[in-house]
Amino acid sequence: MVLDDGSMWGSTKTDSTVERRQFIKALGVGATVGATGVTGAAGQQSEFPSGEIRLIVPWAAGGGTDRTARKLASLAENQTDASYFVTNITGGSGSAGFRRAANAKPDGTTVGVLTVEVCTISHLNISNIRPDDFAPVMQYNFDPASLTVHQDAPYDTVEGFVKHVKNQSGQLAFSNSGIGAIWHLSAAMFAQEAGISNKVKHVGYDGGAPAAKAVASGEVDATTTSAAEVAPLVKDGPLKILGVMGENRVNIFPETKTLQEQGFNVKSGAWRGLGVPVKTPENRVNALNEAFKSVYDSKEFKTFMKNNGFGMVYRSSDEYDQFMQSEYKRFGDLIKTLGIGQ
Repeated sequence: MVLDDGSMWGSTKTDSTVERRQFIKALGVGATVGATGVTGAAGQQSEFPSGEIRLIVPWAAGGGTDRTARKLASLAENQTDASYFVTNITGGSGSAGFRRAANAKPDGTTVGVLTVEVCTISHLNISNIRPDDFAPVMQYNFDPASLTVHQDAPYDTVEGFVKHVKNQSGQLAFSNSGIGAIWHLSAAMFAQEAGISNKVKHVGYDGGAPAAKAVASGEVDATTTSAAEVAPLVKDGPLKILGVMGENRVNIFPETKTLQEQGFNVKSGAWRGLGVPVKTPENRVNALNEAFKSVYDSKEFKTFMKNNGFGMVYRSSDEYDQFMQSEYKRFGDLIKTLGIGQ
């Protein structure tokens, strides 16, 4: 079905007949968790939104954010009486989708899939959307940036890489998914921590995969995309990962140390979570949190995330709120230092 803005809605179901039945059900049937709702941690009754629950994905269909959102929706539909639909609204570095979710009716029936860009685009003067426009529901994912180089590079550690960079007369090139995007900001953050900001130049590509291929072809010296994006070129050659910028190692490369383990205090990467319009009643937020947390804890979702190389990190509504506020300030300070987005 084409929406009034030209975008498409997609059911989590694949059979067209089931889609039609679910859509009819969404128009007329109230959704509950149990007979009388669910009880939140604070002991108050949580009221689950009625009918159709629409997830707004601010990125194109088929990407990681879209795929994780559709998995959440399909599993949640198995646990509640609601019908779940995923709508992709793209453009403006995520701002079009964020804005649609933020401006929706605050009744819990529209859930935005929030990504790290909600903490950067206002600093980059792309949009005025920021974390304060949402009532956080939960965080479900974190994918740290990985420092990846060619397998023939004469170093196998982050320390060795930094020493090599410092000994060069010129600059080394870092590829990323676009200037101001998370992988560029992660590289810049690392360069600051390592004291090599003046020795590297950042080259933007149209996505993480092309950025990784640029290292393989020798166009650039290193990249800071996610481990999942470089995985095919690492497992089969010709790349190698020197370290990841997370608190923990990643499941797909458990032998690869974090930067913190190697003496560099850098934590940065892409993340995903859920949020609703800021004025959504707390009991609706709590109900959504409980429903999606149940999905997060399920074996099916854990298997999906692991098999596809997505890192799992859970933060509750309050924890996710604090995390986003911290990220908003941290990236704002970094972007100001870099002098971009002005």
